Amino acid sequence: MKRVTSRRVAAVLATGAVLALSACGGAGGSGGGGGDKPIVGLITKTDTNPFFVKMKEGAQAAAAKSGVDLRTFAGKSDGDNEAQVQAIESLISAGAKGFLIAASDSKAIVPTLDRARQAGLLVIALDTPINPPSAADATFATDNFQAGVLIGQWAKAKFDKEGKQAKIAMLDVSANQVSVDLGRDQGFLQGFGIDPGDKNIIGDEKDPRIVGHQVTQGAADGGRTGMENLLQKDPTINLVYTINEPSAAGAYEAIKAAGRQNDVTIVSVDGGCTGVNQVKTKQIGATSQQYPLKMAQLGVEAISAFAKDGAKPQPTAGKDFYDTGVELITDEPQTGVPSKDTTFGAQNCWG
Repeated sequence: MKRVTSRRVAAVLATGAVLALSACGGAGGSGGGGGDKPIVGLITKTDTNPFFVKMKEGAQAAAAKSGVDLRTFAGKSDGDNEAQVQAIESLISAGAKGFLIAASDSKAIVPTLDRARQAGLLVIALDTPINPPSAADATFATDNFQAGVLIGQWAKAKFDKEGKQAKIAMLDVSANQVSVDLGRDQGFLQGFGIDPGDKNIIGDEKDPRIVGHQVTQGAADGGRTGMENLLQKDPTINLVYTINEPSAAGAYEAIKAAGRQNDVTIVSVDGGCTGVNQVKTKQIGATSQQYPLKMAQLGVEAISAFAKDGAKPQPTAGKDFYDTGVELITDEPQTGVPSKDTTFGAQNCWG
């Protein structure tokens, strides 16, 4: 039998360790070996929601252009804070220069963001502002409150023109009431002319036109189940606010199954290519279009600049975040409510 030296065993074990590390993407997410390139992280809520898929595309394109080593991570579902905590710890250990994060829980993630900033990493929130916003160095996002206001104003103008009394279903994200959820929900109510009560709380309004709230996890299954529950509570619902277009798609399935698809108006936020087509086919009446690819591109460019000279990005004048823009998309324009049609929406979906 051939003798195997301890030195040879050590070499084999070391090679195996390197192969194992490469197979899991270096620091625990996807991304290639960066050599001496600055490491930049992207942490999204999930890797299946089309919104975050587009965000990842924007980050990858900017990383290739900026010459940084991009490492990407995602939770198993919307609300998976623990996976995001682990991703940040991995980036700190890897010596990253900074990371972009669409936080699943904008409050619970704060202690981990504090540790990252103390370690010298630049922290940029994408889409979902951190609570408080000062827990991140910068935020690149849609004005989520304004996105909600636009669809609320559009729905109000449409119902007033048609002389209809609204019976409203509210499909939110989660019980955590994260900032993006709060902004869109409260913005919609204000746009529709409903007193939202405490603007820091979802569901405390007293207006009898609100049938109820359901959480959806921002997914089609959640939207369908939530809509079914609210239709059981009041089958005369004729207006549905949805946190995003996947939940809107699920809500439409439930409405169609109940034979109400011609009687119910759905409004949403996202403006993805699929969602714009849903507006075109009249499954959704109007949606507020946001631009996740732009958010991620700007974020990667900002961390690349920070790695070179320590410069930090600045917010839009008059706001505490960098506003990446929002446009109302509909083929039923309403007087006094600025909007673009689905042709524009399709040309700009998530760009």
